[in-house]
Amino acid sequence: MRIGIFTDTYPPFINGVSTSIAMLESALRKKGHQVFIVTVNPDDMHYVFEKNDRIIRLPGIPTGIYDYRLTGIYPIKAVNKIKEWNLDIIHSHTEFGVGTFARIMAHQLDIPIVHTYHTMYEDYVHYITKGYFDAPSKKIVEHLTKFYCDKTVTELIVPTKKTYDLFKEKYEYTRNIHIVPTGIEVERFYREKNKKEETEKLKKELGFSKEDFILLFVGRLASEKNVTFLIDNQVELIKKNPHCKLLIIGDGPDMETFQAQAKKLGIEKNVIFTGKIPWDQIHKYYQIPQVFVTASHTETQGLTLLEAMAASVPVVALDDEAFRDVVIDDLNGYLFQNDKEYRKAILKIMNDETVQERLSRQARINAEAHSAKYYAEKVLDVYYTALGGRPVGRRKDKTFMSTMKNVVKKGLHGK
Repeated sequence: MRIGIFTDTYPPFINGVSTSIAMLESALRKKGHQVFIVTVNPDDMHYVFEKNDRIIRLPGIPTGIYDYRLTGIYPIKAVNKIKEWNLDIIHSHTEFGVGTFARIMAHQLDIPIVHTYHTMYEDYVHYITKGYFDAPSKKIVEHLTKFYCDKTVTELIVPTKKTYDLFKEKYEYTRNIHIVPTGIEVERFYREKNKKEETEKLKKELGFSKEDFILLFVGRLASEKNVTFLIDNQVELIKKNPHCKLLIIGDGPDMETFQAQAKKLGIEKNVIFTGKIPWDQIHKYYQIPQVFVTASHTETQGLTLLEAMAASVPVVALDDEAFRDVVIDDLNGYLFQNDKEYRKAILKIMNDETVQERLSRQARINAEAHSAKYYAEKVLDVYYTALGGRPVGRRKDKTFMSTMKNVVKKGLHGK
C-alpha cells in the first residue's frame, strides 16, 4: 500500500504526535508498505525534499504557539510531487494547514482519507486569544473540527474513549469512529536495552544520589499540564523523605514560572529541570525514576505514561478518562483525585519495596499491549475499511501503463 501521511509536526520536532507518527511510519515500512510524509519545514519558509523525495517539508510561518508553524492550504510546488507518489490512501494528523491540504489532495486524487484526532483544541485556545473571547473562540474551534472530521474524512480515528465521547456526545458525530490507542516503540525503553552504567552516570550528572527517591514528569511546561500541582505537593513529600526529588523534563512557556515556584517554596534543590531533551536520548531518562507522575487534565491519551511503563516505572496519574485505560489502580500504578490521594500513592510506593516491585513488573507487562506493531495493525484495519475493497499497491503512472499495454499486446499475439 502507498500511504501518504500529512502532519504539521514531525521529527526533529518533539512532542507526542510527532513521536507517534514517526513510530507508525517505521512500523508500516516494516510491514512492507511504502510511506510518504508531507509536513512543515521547522526552520524557514523554504520547500525541502528529503529521502529521495519521500518527505516534503512545506514552508510555514510561526504561529506563536510553541514551535508550531502554519502552512498554506495548497502549496503548488508540492502538488505535482504528491501526484507522482500515486498514493492509495491519505492519513492526516492535523485539522488545519497541512490537514486542509490533505483534504484537498484526497479529493483531487479521488482516494480515501483517514484522520486521527490528537488534540483537544478547546484547551489551547487561550494561547491565541490571550484570555479574550475564549467562549466564542472555542465555539469556532468546535465548528471547524466538526466540519473537518465529519464532512471531509472517510474514517476517523481517536486514541481514547474520552475523545470518542467528545465527538459522540458534544459534537454529535454520526459517522464511524475507531478507537485506536496510539502505540510506542516499547523496546527502546526496556531496562535491559539500556546500560546500567550509563544510567548511573546520568543520575550523577543530574546531581542524584543513591538515597534519592525520584519522581519523573515528562511533557510540555505549560499551565494546562498542571505542573504546579506536582511542585506544590513536593513540599509535603520532602517532609516525609528529604531525599524525594522531582525530575521535570521538557520545555515550554511556563518553565521559568515553575522554576520560580520551586524557589519560592524553598525546594529548588529537590525539583530538577532539564529543559528539552532530544528524542533519541529520552529513553535514557526513563531509567532514572522510581515513579512517573502527571496531573495533566488536557491529554487525549498520554504517551509518556506508556513510555514510563515500558521502562518498568509505575505511574501515579490524575484520575482522568484519558488515563483510565492505561493506569489500573494497585496493578501498575495509582489514580488520584486530590492532593491527599496523590501523596498517599507516592508514599505507599516509596515506603514499600514489595509494592514498588510488583507495580513495576505489571507496568512493563501492560505496556506490551501498546507496541508499535499492534498499533500499526489496528491502523491498517482502518485503512482497509476506508478503501472499501479498492485495489492497492498498483502503480498508475505512465511507466506502469506502458508496461501493462506491452504485456497485453504480447499476450494477444501469443509472444
